[in-house]
Amino acid sequence: MRPRQSIYEVFSTFLKFEFDSVQSWVYDAKLRRSIQNCLLQIPETKNSEKFWAIYWHKSWQTQPNSLAEGHLSAYLQETCYWATQRTIPQFGSVHCKLSDCFQLAIAEVPKILKGCDPDQNGSLKSYSNVAFGNIIRDALRQKQEIDFSNDWALLLKLSRKQLQESLQSAGLTPEIIASYLLAWACFEKGYILTKSPEIRKLQRPDEDTWKVIAQLYNSDRLTQLKPPGQECNSQTLEKWLLFCSKQARSYLYPVVASLNVSRPGQTEGELQDDLPDTNESLLANLIEREETETQKNQEIKIKTVLIDAIAQLEPQSQQLMQLYYQQGLTQQQIAKQLQIQQYQVSRRLAKVRESLLLTLVRWSQETMHISPTSNVVKHVSAVLEEWLLSYFSNPNDNTTQEQ
Repeated sequence: MRPRQSIYEVFSTFLKFEFDSVQSWVYDAKLRRSIQNCLLQIPETKNSEKFWAIYWHKSWQTQPNSLAEGHLSAYLQETCYWATQRTIPQFGSVHCKLSDCFQLAIAEVPKILKGCDPDQNGSLKSYSNVAFGNIIRDALRQKQEIDFSNDWALLLKLSRKQLQESLQSAGLTPEIIASYLLAWACFEKGYILTKSPEIRKLQRPDEDTWKVIAQLYNSDRLTQLKPPGQECNSQTLEKWLLFCSKQARSYLYPVVASLNVSRPGQTEGELQDDLPDTNESLLANLIEREETETQKNQEIKIKTVLIDAIAQLEPQSQQLMQLYYQQGLTQQQIAKQLQIQQYQVSRRLAKVRESLLLTLVRWSQETMHISPTSNVVKHVSAVLEEWLLSYFSNPNDNTTQEQ
């Protein structure tokens, strides 16, 4: 894996996996523009990774769903990768792809950000290095236990809370959940009194044990279930308990499906090829709000610049602009009203437009660092013309007008 070189990369690129190994770093365009704008405003921090890590973390603490989470997720990519690569070999008996474990851990970035205070606990990378390892280790331990345990052993390992949450996630009604929980409690009581170290070797209960479980259930339902429901035989209880085991296994360790898997029955193409192309970044939801706010602020600043520029025009030029844009007179009508030649009106209008255009281009170059190429000037000129029409068409909406 190639180390990232610049602050631009560190806070705006993400790992791309292929065949469970890293292929390259991929830029997120919106994050790249964001960090570029930040470095232009504070150029002395262009080599300070620590500064921007703390900056974005504090920003995230203020707005947890902001652009900051995207920058920090990019920042922690390498830390998460090395924590994943270091932890997986500790569980050689568990088959799990590196890319899947990486995705599982990186998804917990918000939890890591919440638990870390860079000012108190050292660097965010040091804290997340340990946190990522713990997240992956816990997940693999859980998967290891579930893989090694058969249905009956898994049922005996479960706590009541775990089973209840598993059944709730399956969408069952409270009445059905109560019946299943009672069946599980009777199974635990009737099958084994103490949990042996050989618990993984438990087999399906024999017929005598099933009779005991059924007797316990039919007795306890009268006092523990409201309504008590009907009597159940051993076959029904076995069906319920196998369902409980299946739901618990699925809930406690859901299968991570890779989008790079081939389409079923086809030798070419992947599952991700069938996803709709939304032409949006994966972080679009995080940064949409911030970009909208930035755009609004820019529009307000541009409006202020142009209003100030119009206010500084000579009275004759301001009158000419009002006649042309506000009253909608033609150049011939303006020439007749001002008692001058039409070509003089055309020249004066062109000169005023050129003055405003130059003001706007200079502002864009100094504030937004946009190079004034011919295409840029042409675009700005068109935008200026639309703005002038709107500005003079709604004089009551503008605070700066000719006095």
